[in-house]
Amino acid sequence: MRFLSIFFDLLEPFFRLGQKWLGLSRLGWLFVGPNLLVIGLFTFLPILINMVYATTGGVNLFPFQRPFTGAENFQILFECQNYLDLYTCRKDVFWRAIGNTLKFSALQVGLMVLLSLVTALVLNRKVIGRGFWRGVFFYPVLLSPVVVALIWKWLLQSQGVFNAGLVALNRPAIEWLTDASWAFFWTVFVSIWAHMGFYTLILLAGLQAIPRDLYEAAELDRASPWRTLTRITLPLLMPNLIVVLVLAAIRAVQVFDEVFVLTGGGPGSATTFIVQFIYQTGFAEQIHLYGLAAAASLALAAFLVVLTLAQLRLTRASEAGQKGS
Repeated sequence: MRFLSIFFDLLEPFFRLGQKWLGLSRLGWLFVGPNLLVIGLFTFLPILINMVYATTGGVNLFPFQRPFTGAENFQILFECQNYLDLYTCRKDVFWRAIGNTLKFSALQVGLMVLLSLVTALVLNRKVIGRGFWRGVFFYPVLLSPVVVALIWKWLLQSQGVFNAGLVALNRPAIEWLTDASWAFFWTVFVSIWAHMGFYTLILLAGLQAIPRDLYEAAELDRASPWRTLTRITLPLLMPNLIVVLVLAAIRAVQVFDEVFVLTGGGPGSATTFIVQFIYQTGFAEQIHLYGLAAAASLALAAFLVVLTLAQLRLTRASEAGQKGS
C-alpha cells in the first residue's frame, strides 16, 4: 500500500497538468484514449478494411491493387434462379452452408437451452455431491475447442474407441464421421457437450437469485411442482433464459473450431457451415477470393446484429413485463 501511495503521488502533477490543459469535463478522455485506440485499431479498422474487400474484386491481397466492383460480390452470393432449389444458385455451396448453419443452430440451441435448464434445476436442488457435479458439467468449458474436437475425433474415428467397443461386442463398426447423418449429429452433440456448462452456470445463477419466500408460499398453498415451475421459476428466470438463448444462437451461427477439426466440413458439404465457407473461400481454396469471403462475412455480421437487437428487445420486454406484474 505504501508503494502505491508513493506511485500515485508521483503521478499527481501529471494529472493536475492534464486537468489544467483539458479541463475537468474532458479529463476522462485522457484515460479512455488508449483503450479507444486499441479498439479502433483492432476492431473498427478491420471492419472498414473488410468493407473495402467486399466491394472490390480480383485475387490480389493488397486493397490498392484490387479494382472496385461495387455490389458484384453480393450479387454472386445471392444470385439464384430458384431459391427453393439450391443447385440453381450461382454459389450453391454458400446456400448449403447457410442451410446447414440454420439447421445446426435450431437443433443445437433448442437442445442446449433445454438441457441447460434441466441441469440447472437439478443442480439447484440438494443433491449428493452437488459441488462435484457442478464442476463436472462446467469442466468442458475450460477446454480449448480444438482440444474438445481432438478428443471426440479420437473416440469417433474409424479405428477409435467407440468402434473398438462395437467390434468387441461383435457388432459392425460405424463410420461416425464419414456418414453424413452421423457426422451432423456428432457436430451438434460435441458442441452441446463443450458449451452446455457455461449456459447452465448462467441459469443456475438466475435460479439462486429467486427468493426462497416464494417457494415457501407455494408450498403453503400446496402448489404442484409443475405449477411452481411454470408460475414462479420460469417467469422469474426469463431474463436469464433470453440471455442464454441469444448467446447460444450467436455462438451456433459462428461455429467453426470444433467442426473444422472434427469433420473438416465433410463428408461432402454435410457439415460445412457459413464461417467455414468464408474461411475456405478466402484462404483454403487454390484461388483466394477475398472479396467473396468478405461479402459473406458482412452478411453474417448483419445477421448477428439482428440477433443482438432481438436480445435487447426481448430483454426490455421481459423487464417491462416483470415491472408491470
